[in-house]
Amino acid sequence: MSQKAAYSRIPRVTNRAVAVSRGRGKEFRGNVGACFHFQQKEPTLHPHIIKQARQSGQLNLSNRGMVEVPDVVWNINNITPEESKMLSVSLDDTDGERWWDQVHDNQLTTLPDSIGDLQALTRLNLSHNCLQALPKSIFQLKEMHSLLLQYNQLEELDKDIGNLLFLEQLDLSHNKLVSIPCTIGYLSHVSKLNLSNNKLKMLPPEIGSMDALRSLDITHNFLTELPEELGILLHLEQLYVHHNHLVCLPLFRGSTVLKEVQAGNNRISEISPELLETLMTVKVLDLRDNKISVIPDQITMLRGLEHLNLTNNNLSSLPIALGIMSHLKFLSVEGNPMKSIRRDVIQRGTVHLLRWLRSKMEGSFSESDDGGSCVHQEIGLCSVDRFNLHVTRTLDLSNKGVKNIPEELVKMAIEEDVTSVDLSKNALADVPSSLSTLSMKISELILAFNKFSSLSPVVGNFSRLLYLDLRNNQLNNLPLELSTLTLLKEVNLCNNRFEEFPSVIFTFEKLEILLASDNKIRIVNVSGLAKLPVLTVLDLQNNDISNVPPELGKLRQLRSLQLEGNPFRNPRPSILAKGTPALLEYLRDRIPC
Repeated sequence: MSQKAAYSRIPRVTNRAVAVSRGRGKEFRGNVGACFHFQQKEPTLHPHIIKQARQSGQLNLSNRGMVEVPDVVWNINNITPEESKMLSVSLDDTDGERWWDQVHDNQLTTLPDSIGDLQALTRLNLSHNCLQALPKSIFQLKEMHSLLLQYNQLEELDKDIGNLLFLEQLDLSHNKLVSIPCTIGYLSHVSKLNLSNNKLKMLPPEIGSMDALRSLDITHNFLTELPEELGILLHLEQLYVHHNHLVCLPLFRGSTVLKEVQAGNNRISEISPELLETLMTVKVLDLRDNKISVIPDQITMLRGLEHLNLTNNNLSSLPIALGIMSHLKFLSVEGNPMKSIRRDVIQRGTVHLLRWLRSKMEGSFSESDDGGSCVHQEIGLCSVDRFNLHVTRTLDLSNKGVKNIPEELVKMAIEEDVTSVDLSKNALADVPSSLSTLSMKISELILAFNKFSSLSPVVGNFSRLLYLDLRNNQLNNLPLELSTLTLLKEVNLCNNRFEEFPSVIFTFEKLEILLASDNKIRIVNVSGLAKLPVLTVLDLQNNDISNVPPELGKLRQLRSLQLEGNPFRNPRPSILAKGTPALLEYLRDRIPC
């Protein structure tokens, strides 16, 4: 390679700034506190640093307390004759991500106008500084793709920001901005815009012209409303507006790929059916700490909703239709003045709450005149609505006098990807043999309110079970074959005849909820319970426990421990009334030294 060719590959610097030649990753960084002035009048850099920068295309001056960039930086391209002789290595193999200049974590308060001469600059990081204003010349950098200005003291954004037509990322968070110019609408290539932690009271309607916008963060401002135009952003996927003063949200009629809306800590009082119709693609909806009093039944239109946070609102009830939302993995309603749902139901978490809501639903089965969707069973004629089966993913045969499940019904359940089977209230003494066909599909199996005196080992084949409901039967033990149910998270053994915990219970390492009230349990097997590392709810009410071992207090992961209705004298009722944390502490204090 000729000396001239090698020299042409050296990072070029012009007018008191660092620029990188075209065809490389071009970036200038100057983080919070960065200054263009050292505390010394004529600071110097070690020659070795300059030499490395010329070879790698990377100059890192971060965290040096700079108040002025030394002159040697601006003359970094002026190599000596001795150095020019050594330029015999091609730089083509250098990783593009290394071709940028860093001036991080200093104390910049101003920028020189000459920064506008860096016409090849594509990335500029001036975050974490003390900048109060930007020179107009910065808006002449037409090739800029990324501009990071977070954590500064900016009070105003120049309307010339609209000149940066190729900008893709703009971060103005943690400044003192009180308004955004309408020219921001010209930034049609920006996909990520962060305006959080400023003093904004409104957004310009022109923001609706930012066609490429995918993520918008305007949290921690003083916004009282959002422009309607925000709802026409075709590519918007994430919207963060929590910690503002919003009283409503716009209709997102044009946002067909919206996945996440974080709108907590506002003053929203209503979620209208019209709004829900425009949130069909949303997976995460956070509305915590608002003033919402009603959730419409239309919430079920959000078929892909996985996370719904309604904590600390004014809700007195929930639509029971929430129970059919099979994809909902997180539902929080703590801190609401609920009247229709018991507190213990809410405290037991999403799975239990959704199940409770489903239990309140009616009409999953109805008679059909034409017989088109009917299934004939040995017990008589009933009808399964295929649509309901598809939506709820639940085969509900409770209180139907079931003795067996017809093959055609099992086939329909498979076709509709059923994951839950409810056979409660059927006077069953054994598990229907046809149920085995669904063993690899079912995550919930409800056998409550039957006449089981023993449980078939066949249940051990349901290896994907997360929830097993055996309450109100005549069971006094469980088969060891159930040890294959390694995914179980909740087991309900209430109202049976257990005198001790079945040993197989202690093999369920993912068990979170164990309900065993109203049995005849006499001894609390602490060593066995200690094998359940994520057990958070343990209900042992109304048993025959005469002694509560202090070692039970070591199970610190417990969030709900219910021991009322047992014949022991200690802990006293006054201790139990203080709640689980106080009860566990009381027990730990009594562990022998």
